[in-house]
Amino acid sequence: MQELIETYLVQPLGGIPHASTLLGLLVLLVISWLANWLTRRVLLVVVGRLAKASPSKWDDALMGRRVLARLANVVPALIVLGGIALVPGVPAWLDTVVGSVARAYVALTVAMAIANLLDALNDIYEKSSRHATRRPIKGYVQLLKIGIYIIAGVLIIAALIGKSPLVLLTGFGAMTAVLMLVFKDTLLSLVASMQLASNDMLRVGDWIEMSSQNVDGDVIDISLHTVKVQNWDKTISTIPTWKLINESFRNWRGMSEFGGRRIKRALLIDQSSVRFLEPDERQHLRRIALIDEYLDKQQVELAEYNAKLEAAGKDPVNSRRATNLGTFRAYMTAYLRSHPGVAQDMTLMVRQLEPTPTGLPLQVYCFSANVSWVPYENLASDIFDHLLAVIPEFGLRLYQAPSGADFMAALARPGGDTEKQARMVSSTRADARSP
Repeated sequence: MQELIETYLVQPLGGIPHASTLLGLLVLLVISWLANWLTRRVLLVVVGRLAKASPSKWDDALMGRRVLARLANVVPALIVLGGIALVPGVPAWLDTVVGSVARAYVALTVAMAIANLLDALNDIYEKSSRHATRRPIKGYVQLLKIGIYIIAGVLIIAALIGKSPLVLLTGFGAMTAVLMLVFKDTLLSLVASMQLASNDMLRVGDWIEMSSQNVDGDVIDISLHTVKVQNWDKTISTIPTWKLINESFRNWRGMSEFGGRRIKRALLIDQSSVRFLEPDERQHLRRIALIDEYLDKQQVELAEYNAKLEAAGKDPVNSRRATNLGTFRAYMTAYLRSHPGVAQDMTLMVRQLEPTPTGLPLQVYCFSANVSWVPYENLASDIFDHLLAVIPEFGLRLYQAPSGADFMAALARPGGDTEKQARMVSSTRADARSP
């Protein structure tokens, strides 16, 4: 090769100063450009067409992440690195500078290609593995990329200053404290990612609620440093990974895996409307098919209990009687038992809670068979729509804070003419305004 350069470049241009050197550099650049063009326009195009025709998915991931395109950039750099020494008359300093820059460029290009390869492997894992949502590896991939870029940075600096990489590595011991400070969040996030993955605390697709960060929505991405959550208002919240270990959050995955979503709501009963049922009222309620069997069973039970009291000579005041509240509670339970949208194999009950100044809470506690949000809300609304409408059949009233209509109804009661009282109120207000 050296003889060809001497014969065809140096001898014909021997009379022109530095002409052979400039011509040699020009030829080297042309060869580098031609190699780059052949690699990108021919080799990569052919490989891309083969990848599209192949049924395999891994080659699509490699092409999608441009792994081969990154490696193609190494070819012209290697040609320049190897050919600069063959150029006749090139100065030593230029040889050194070009060689250093070419080595640094090769190190950077290879590091970026390896980083893209790791991203491609992560894509293949997420698409092909059934454990991808349970055991995401994106955080570990990012950690490996950081390590690769650190090594590449050491090689680049060593190439540019003309020193061995070992010389730079020996100085890292003194920089440990600085590195710990710089990569504090990375180290915290790494430990948090390992704990989240090993304890199966978080997966992509989980619905989480974190009040301290004002987060309530689905997890869409888990990386080394952050976890992205799409809230129900379609906004995106980004949470540092380590915060999910240091602070508490609620994961609703168990509800989805359990197959039922809890309904826990109460009706506030006006306690003054609770009373015993008269025999004719019990007979009237028999037209409700859901509690017909309950009324028969209760009638037999009460009759046996009261008969024992009479035999013992006890006062009738001690006898047991059916109440409208107890009968309504039995109706609510039977209604839930017959509803197709309520999960019958899970906890189902209607219970009284402690009386409050706003009424007696009669709570429905059950689970919907569909855990999706919209069907769940529709089911809960349908149940309470029906209960609110049917409660007057049992002689019960719901508690509600007085409104303007209640005050107007109170003014219209016996002993007061509504118009007359309204005029009196208007007169009183006029007197108050007069001096």
